[in-house]
Amino acid sequence: MNDPTRSRSLRIRAALAVAAVTGLGATALTALPAAAAGEAVTVQYRQSSTGGDQVEPWLKVVNTGASSVPLSQVKVRYYFKADAGASYTYACSWAVKGCANLTGTFGTLAHPTATADRYLEIGFTAGAGSLAPGADTGDMQLRFHRSNWQSLNQSDDYSFGPAQTTYANWSKVTATVGGVPVWGTAPAGNEPTPTPTDPTTPPTDPPTGAALFDDFDYTGHTDPAINAHGWSVRSNSGGPGVPGATWAPENVTFAKEGTNSIMNLRSSTAGTGESTRHTEILTRASKFKNGTYAARVRFSDAPVSGPDGDRVVQTFFTINDLKAPMADDYAEYDFEYLPNGGWGEPANILYTTSWETYRPDPWEAVNQHSEVRASYAGWHDLVLTIDDNTIVYYVDGQEFGRHDARYLPERPMSINFNQWLIDLAGQTSTTPRSYDQKVDYVLHVKDQILSPAQVAAKVGAYRTAGTAFQDTVPAAQ
Repeated sequence: MNDPTRSRSLRIRAALAVAAVTGLGATALTALPAAAAGEAVTVQYRQSSTGGDQVEPWLKVVNTGASSVPLSQVKVRYYFKADAGASYTYACSWAVKGCANLTGTFGTLAHPTATADRYLEIGFTAGAGSLAPGADTGDMQLRFHRSNWQSLNQSDDYSFGPAQTTYANWSKVTATVGGVPVWGTAPAGNEPTPTPTDPTTPPTDPPTGAALFDDFDYTGHTDPAINAHGWSVRSNSGGPGVPGATWAPENVTFAKEGTNSIMNLRSSTAGTGESTRHTEILTRASKFKNGTYAARVRFSDAPVSGPDGDRVVQTFFTINDLKAPMADDYAEYDFEYLPNGGWGEPANILYTTSWETYRPDPWEAVNQHSEVRASYAGWHDLVLTIDDNTIVYYVDGQEFGRHDARYLPERPMSINFNQWLIDLAGQTSTTPRSYDQKVDYVLHVKDQILSPAQVAAKVGAYRTAGTAFQDTVPAAQ
């Protein structure tokens, strides 16, 4: 598996991601919560291999309830005991629903036991569809292995069933629907607290507190208000991306679309480094740490003009500087969309990645990522929350990735948007072409964890009040 994120400087992006993430387990219920009364699933399991190089849990999810279940609401967890110091890599060999419609992330149990301290969580994209009552997903032929391919031991894994050579109900794998536990028994001490089943209902009163909000209502990249509001439109040279490319501030523009002001980042190339124009805007201050980050971003799959195929990266992220190779106070949290693939991926993919640190030469990375291989062309609500325990990414109101406390920030960061080309190998034509990434707004609420619904309510409150910009976040101490 290729490492999903790359640097904002000169990092070569080709490392394996370190997989570890924190989370709550699920547990068996004899009486389902009311919210899940009509939505019940069973998980069937068979083991495909008892060997020592990889774990192969094959799974099916069966709808045993009375109503259709959107698979994007379903999460399944397989629990295991990690080998000392090991990181793991997930893969899908084959699935009836399509491997591209499955996600796999690793998590760390809050209360480790003798047979479990980690889990593999399987989720589904919207492309997986729904399960009608009585229907099942069909085969999900999954596997995972140590990232360095050293041997592993399955015999002490909680969810492993060496005698399970045919599909059958398996209570040592758990499932939730919309955050509500509906199947299985988690390892002892890891019982969950059901999450709200209606994340789209805004609260009555939007949260208050120190916050940055910007509706990007500017006349152009030279508007004095941009600088006054703490932003820098990048013009200096350097990475990431195509060597010799220019970072072009004039390609960051603003225009009305309906009632909202929209920022547009246009990146372009004619197939040479000298003709390549990247775009970036970032806060000059690195003063943002724990709390909620949100932006509404329009990703695009196709160029505005010219031939398609360039390995474009469209982003929303936070970052601070790497003071030394493998410095443990580095931090970076990314939403990165690759409409034409790159970094070993053949087609469109959306990554979320949490960084602990890295070394540029020789390359070594310590991070954890989640990804979905699907088109994300169009507008999307992106939310990132960071508290003292967990990093959580949401896309369009649904949890996309949950990463471990190991990757929490030690120092404040800046907030950034950029669009750039990894290289010129995806499209070798010398015909000019350009790509647009649009941004509706950005929001940071300091030291508060907001749900996607609360983010929407807070943004709505700013707009109702006619507030296009506010920054009450104090400078970093």
